[in-house]
Amino acid sequence: MKYAIPVILGYLLGMISPAALFGRVKRVDLRNKGTKNLGATNTALILGKKLGFAVMFFDIFKGCLAVIIAKLIFAETAALSGLIAGASAVIGHMFPFYMKFKGGKGLAAYGGMVLAYDPVIFLILFLIGIICMLAFNYCVALTVSAASLFPVAVALKSIGSPDLIASTVIAAVISAIFILRHRSNIIRSFKKQEPTTKFFLQKLFGKAHSSYPEDEKVTQEQQ
Repeated sequence: MKYAIPVILGYLLGMISPAALFGRVKRVDLRNKGTKNLGATNTALILGKKLGFAVMFFDIFKGCLAVIIAKLIFAETAALSGLIAGASAVIGHMFPFYMKFKGGKGLAAYGGMVLAYDPVIFLILFLIGIICMLAFNYCVALTVSAASLFPVAVALKSIGSPDLIASTVIAAVISAIFILRHRSNIIRSFKKQEPTTKFFLQKLFGKAHSSYPEDEKVTQEQQ
């Protein structure tokens, strides 16, 4: 029963969606525009870079916060409790009940979970992900590489711990769900229909036109 608290805590934090909030203020449903995702990248593409970065930092923060609070409350099982809370935050981000379980894909929240769980693991996965992203020229390569390696990293970190199996299973399950949430991006990448890493970088730095002509940044009239 004690693990119910990290689950509830993480889920409640995770389902707070700044992307949905900004979209409502701007009168735009981001689930129907651009990449059709309530995340930082789509917010940046449709509503602008400033709001995109705000969403990214908040989503990372809520993933971190869930892990940190759980670690503080359950010091004796800090690693496992933190992982449970972090995974629950990612689930809350992806499946918020008040949006009929149609939330974002969880990249920033997942990153926040990993960062608070173990900063060294985060740095290693991030660097590997960046290399994969640049090598394959698709942002989803970072997602897949990080999620594939995280359970392995958790297992190695947990060697000698009584929570080895539980921690590895939780990491594997949340990573599998995370990858499945990106299956459309993966499929489009194989079909070469997914916007490339180069496109996103150019868009963020103001050197590219949108690949979604119907979803250009909201006009002043809409704002």
